[in-house]
Amino acid sequence: MVSWQAGCVQHDDESMLVESARNGDSAAFEKLYRNNRDRIYGLLWRICGGDATLAEDLLQESFIRAWQKLDSFRGESRFTTWLHRLAVNVALSDRRIRLRRVGREVPMDEVAERTAIGVRDVVADKQMDLEKAIVRLPERARTVLILYDIEGYRHAEIAEMTGMAVGSSKAQLHRARKLIREVLDS
Repeated sequence: MVSWQAGCVQHDDESMLVESARNGDSAAFEKLYRNNRDRIYGLLWRICGGDATLAEDLLQESFIRAWQKLDSFRGESRFTTWLHRLAVNVALSDRRIRLRRVGREVPMDEVAERTAIGVRDVVADKQMDLEKAIVRLPERARTVLILYDIEGYRHAEIAEMTGMAVGSSKAQLHRARKLIREVLDS
């Protein structure tokens, strides 16, 4: 019973902060930022393949968009859920933009091209841990693995967020798991 009450108080505090931020209270929004930045950064870092600079940029962009779109938050879910989905959409949008740009640019070297288009480097260190294995996955497979296995989204939700078919989401998850097993078993 105590944990339920604590959860309600926390949810009520979050609701009050959101309402205050909607009314222009930047201090309330700053508190929402501080309460959520680490979890959102972790998600973005994984989606970005361990690129800390890109993850930080996307974190800032996510919170800028959250501030701009705060009026569109209807309260049908928790603010953290809404923010989480917004951050995923920011990351996916950024990836689409980067992929279009890469298609028009001549890469400076093979490493830059591999990072930009998400091709898996088949030469892996035998001592690679799970995080490093995830980072090395192709971008689509990595995104689905993170959203499904780590963040708990369903395939239908992943399909909606990424614009891929549900079957493609399932196939990418299978591919990601297989590639990780290969890397960790080698």
